[in-house]
Amino acid sequence: MDKTDPPDAVRAANARCARGEHPQRPADPRVVAFYDALTSDYPDRGPRASAAGSPWAVAPLHAAADHIEMRLQDDCPDVVLETIERLAGELNLDLLDLQDGTVYPPPARVR
Repeated sequence: MDKTDPPDAVRAANARCARGEHPQRPADPRVVAFYDALTSDYPDRGPRASAAGSPWAVAPLHAAADHIEMRLQDDCPDVVLETIERLAGELNLDLLDLQDGTVYPPPARVR
């Protein structure tokens, strides 16, 4: 998504994903970097993905060219949420909370 896209565009993109419509294009390097960094700390594949303490309610994560869908355990530790927010901010990615539809844009960078 372009950083000028409104929250409704993010929600519309999610609706397309839910219908199985995904863009056929190379993966966004920011999304790849987010996935790689997040799953290096919290694997979504292999034995650690389903071990006690894993934050994932569904593993492996759904990864597409322009997004990663993460379903978290109800008792997911705050440190996982903080990591997700930090990585999204560092990589200039929006976060969409599927529980209430809120879109969290990346924080504005101070120059």
